[in-house]
Amino acid sequence: MKISHTDHAISFVKCTNLLPGMLSKSRFNRRIHSIFELIIDLFLNTADIIKRLNISSEYIIDSFPVATCENIRICRSKLIEGKQYRGYKPSMRKYFYGFTVQVITTVDGIPVEFAMLPGCYHDIDGMKNMFFNLPDDSIVYGDSAYTDYYNEQVCSEAADINLMIARKSNTKLPHEPWQNFLISDSRKRIETTFSQISSMLPKRIHAVTVDGFLMKVILFIFVFTINEKFL
Repeated sequence: MKISHTDHAISFVKCTNLLPGMLSKSRFNRRIHSIFELIIDLFLNTADIIKRLNISSEYIIDSFPVATCENIRICRSKLIEGKQYRGYKPSMRKYFYGFTVQVITTVDGIPVEFAMLPGCYHDIDGMKNMFFNLPDDSIVYGDSAYTDYYNEQVCSEAADINLMIARKSNTKLPHEPWQNFLISDSRKRIETTFSQISSMLPKRIHAVTVDGFLMKVILFIFVFTINEKFL
């Protein structure tokens, strides 16, 4: 029988008597599923606090892939099925089968908003599925994959959010040199954040349902946020 991280955590709590009457693994999983909406609310409330503390009002948007299985095992996948989960991450030069996690972080790399979408979604499509619940006059840095001049105009006029997206070499609306520097410098921090989150994720996330899989990924993002900002 394979021992999971949950098994180790429950065994540790029982052995050290940190929590008298600790639940069994099955009851613990059912309890987590039953309070998952509460966990999401806690993340949103935590994100609101972080936004208030973020005096610069500068943020970064990017995405990273979370695969449900190795590419060679796609035909045997039972957790998810369909072409919509096949994706490609150009910056990593990597194909994957699973989900794309769109994340907005502070310039310090603290997540404040996220969306989990099928792997086939392009970054610009993922951005359009974000709420952008940010303070007025916020600046959001992003790479050239988020280029959409119309969307930049809408965000600026409707939500007072300035999308500062890296330009391609053939762009008709180039940035000033100082803007290119800010965008390039911000990219380094969010890439570090994704590396740290990815290092926390196990090589294989065991889940019986799609909701269970997504829940575990979200919990890792939440734990990372708490560790980086408050611990």
